[in-house]
Amino acid sequence: MRASSLATRLFLSATAWVVVILAITGIVLSSVYRNATERAFDRRLNLYLRTIIAEVATPDNTPEQFQSLGEPLFELPLSGWYWQIARADTEKPEVRRSRSLWDKNLPKMEEHGADLTAAGIRLGYVDGPEGQSLRMVERPVDLGIDGKYLVSVAGDATEIFDETRSFDYYLGGTFAALTIVLVLTTIFQVRFGLAPLKRISESIADIRSGRAERLEGEFPVEIAPLARETNALIDANREIVERARTHVGNLAHAIKTPLSVIVNEASARGADPFAAKVLEQADVMRDQVAHHLERARIAARLTVIGTVTEVAPAIEALRRTMEKIHRDRGIAIGIKADVQAKFRGERQDLEEMAGNLVDNACKWAVSQVSIEVLVEPPAEPGAGPMLRIIVDDDGRGLSAAERAQVSRRGQRLDESKPGSGLGLSIVVDLAALYGGSLSLGNAPIGGLRAELVLPAV
Repeated sequence: MRASSLATRLFLSATAWVVVILAITGIVLSSVYRNATERAFDRRLNLYLRTIIAEVATPDNTPEQFQSLGEPLFELPLSGWYWQIARADTEKPEVRRSRSLWDKNLPKMEEHGADLTAAGIRLGYVDGPEGQSLRMVERPVDLGIDGKYLVSVAGDATEIFDETRSFDYYLGGTFAALTIVLVLTTIFQVRFGLAPLKRISESIADIRSGRAERLEGEFPVEIAPLARETNALIDANREIVERARTHVGNLAHAIKTPLSVIVNEASARGADPFAAKVLEQADVMRDQVAHHLERARIAARLTVIGTVTEVAPAIEALRRTMEKIHRDRGIAIGIKADVQAKFRGERQDLEEMAGNLVDNACKWAVSQVSIEVLVEPPAEPGAGPMLRIIVDDDGRGLSAAERAQVSRRGQRLDESKPGSGLGLSIVVDLAALYGGSLSLGNAPIGGLRAELVLPAV
């Protein structure tokens, strides 16, 4: 898992949880505040209701004695604050009302489906005379022989709505600021909390590319065991590969001694056809031993630690060497190389692969060999850049069948040319060990084109 991907997922997850929690908390707080505002409003209405009921129960009361109830809004016409006393035991109800009601009547809560509570009242929202939304409390009162009454008090519910809306605005602003702070805090925690994992990822990439050998530096206590175990794994892998190299070397040396004895004995009987056959097969065995020793050497280096080699200087050194070797034939070797090109591997291996190709081109060229070095960007996300070395000659070239043949170990098209026939097969094997490839085709200048693809940095 890449650290950046993990950081993105953690950030999105944390942000989502923060938003959900704050949204739920905001809804709960808004609901609690609205209920608290309604309860405070209801206590005010009940106070007026008890005052009116007490006045109704007093035999010598007059409407003027409790007309305002200490609230001027009961005097202001259609103010939204009203009280009403209706006689409930006569066919033609006698109604007394606050001046604010003018000539209007309050609706009955029972008609709006409100039931009596345990306190003997009905409570809820109704529409007022002028279409206002009212919060109204209503209570039936039985005074015995003095009659039955229905006492109602209503207040403008806009107060409740305005208070709740104002609280919601402040709450929303506060939670928005809190969300921003929490998101920034989450970003900080994710960014710096996962920084050690990113550093480990980069260090492992450096190890793979040969820029480092171990995970270095101090890590948090939670990450330190991972770094420690990774270093232990690298050391164990190095030891295993080193033991394998030692065993391969010992086996090769153990085989070389009997081979030398066989060759010496066969050479002493040079005229014997059987001895000649033994010498021939002994040479094949020596080539095979050398070939597999080289494969083991390269594989061991690749498995443990890679290195970085600048390509242009290595190719230039090859050009000078090949010009000296083929001086008597007058072969011109041209180079077009990217000076920034770097091979993710050892110089010795690059020289062996490129040297085989250039030497082969010089053997078959008429007068000209061309070498081009390119660095290609990654073909897909997560992949590394690739190094392409193109060697062209102006020789006779090869057919498709011949190109397939020369890539096989020990196959030679012309016995008059020096060599063992292992050159191109060694290039193919070494390139494969590095994760690269070799392809043969037709060169624009008329001969063979060899394209070597290797990992770059």
